[in-house]
Amino acid sequence: MTVDEKLDAWVDTHFDEEIRFLQELIRVPTPTPPGDNAPHAERTAELLHAFGFEVEKHPVPAAEVKAYGLQSLTNLIVRRNYGPGKTIALNAHGDVVPPGEGWTQDPYGGAIVDGHIYGRASAVSKSDFASFTFAVRALESLGIPLHGSIELHFTYDEEFGGEMGPGWLLRNKLTKPDLLIAAGFSYEVVTAHNGCLQMEVTVHGKMAHAAIPDSGVDALQGAVHILNALYAQNTLYKNITSKVAGISHPYLNVGRIEGGTNTNVVPGKVTFKLDRRMIPEENPAEVEAAIRQIIAQAAASCPGVGVEIKRLLLANSMRPLTGNQPLVEAIQKHGQAVFGEPIPAMGTPLYTDVRLYAEAGIPGVIYGAGPRTVLESHAKRADERLALEDLRRATRVVARTLRELLG
Repeated sequence: MTVDEKLDAWVDTHFDEEIRFLQELIRVPTPTPPGDNAPHAERTAELLHAFGFEVEKHPVPAAEVKAYGLQSLTNLIVRRNYGPGKTIALNAHGDVVPPGEGWTQDPYGGAIVDGHIYGRASAVSKSDFASFTFAVRALESLGIPLHGSIELHFTYDEEFGGEMGPGWLLRNKLTKPDLLIAAGFSYEVVTAHNGCLQMEVTVHGKMAHAAIPDSGVDALQGAVHILNALYAQNTLYKNITSKVAGISHPYLNVGRIEGGTNTNVVPGKVTFKLDRRMIPEENPAEVEAAIRQIIAQAAASCPGVGVEIKRLLLANSMRPLTGNQPLVEAIQKHGQAVFGEPIPAMGTPLYTDVRLYAEAGIPGVIYGAGPRTVLESHAKRADERLALEDLRRATRVVARTLRELLG
C-alpha cells in the first residue's frame, strides 16, 4: 500500500467512529442567537480528550460576549507539534442558526437516513470538526516523520461575523499559523468570497388612532417607500459583475421587519434589517455610503418620517493571497484522486470568518465535507443534511493534503 492508501484505509476503518463523533456534536444545540455555545465547546473538548488530544479552552470574557449580543463563548485550540516547519491551522465553527420549522427529522438528533446524516450544523460546519479531527488522527497513525505543526481551531462566532471567534484568537495573539484550511464543501476549493454589510433601519413616524389617521405619520408607509427604493437598487446590482469564478453580482436582502402597535393604530415605528452582499471588487465604505444615501433620499420624500441607521456587521470579502497555492494544488490533486473528478478553485457568494485570517496575512482556502452547493446541503433551511460518503472522502483528501505539506 502507498502512504495515501494507508491513510484512506485508516479513515475507512474508523469511519463509524467518525460518524458517532459528529452525531455527538450535533446533539449539543448551538442556535445563535441566543448564542449559548460554551457547553458545546466543553463537550467537544471531552470528545477530543478521549482521542488523546490536549485541548486549550479560551473562554471569551462574559462582558465582551454580552456586549456582542451572545450568551457564552469558548474557543478551542488543539496544537500538534511534529518539529520545525510550517503550522497549518484547520478551522471550523460550531455556532449555527436556529433550526426553524419544517423538519422531517429531529434537528438535534443526528439521524442517519438513506446515507445522509441529518441535523442542524451537520453540513455547516460541525461536519468539519469531524473531518479535520479524523484527518489529523489518520495522519498520525502512519508514524512517519513530519515537519511542522497542525492546529485545530474550533470556534463559535461565524454567524455573528467571527470577531469573537477567529478574530478574538488572532487579536489576543493566541495563534499565528502559516496556512489555513477552513470548513467548506468537497467539490471545490474556495479561494475568495463575498463581503457582507448588515444594517438595522428604524423608521419613525407618529402613532395615531386608525379612525383619524391624518393626525399621525404612518411609519410603515415610510418604510415601504424606503424598501421600494432599496429593491429598485437591488435590480440594478445585476449589472455589476464579478470577475471571480463562482461569484456573480452584488445583491441585497431584507430578512426581518417588525413594527406597529395594533391593527387599529397608525404605526409609529417600523424596524427592518438588511443584508448587502459585496463582491470582492467592491469598496465596503462606498457600498455603505450608497445604501445610507438611498435610505435618506427615500425618507426625505415622506413628510414627517425620520430614520435611524445602525451598522450591525461589516465583513470584508476574502481575496486570494498568493501563498495559498500549495494548499490549492494539494487539495486539487488529492481531491481529483479521491473523488474522480476535477476540484476547481473558485469563489463563493457566501461570507465567512476565514477573511479574518486573510486580513492577518495568513493564506487560506475553504475546503471540507459537503455537497456541490449550499442548496443541496439545506444549510439554514429545514432538514440540513450531509452525505456520509462526502464526509468520508473529504476526510481522506484533508489527510492526504496534510501528509503532503508536512511529510
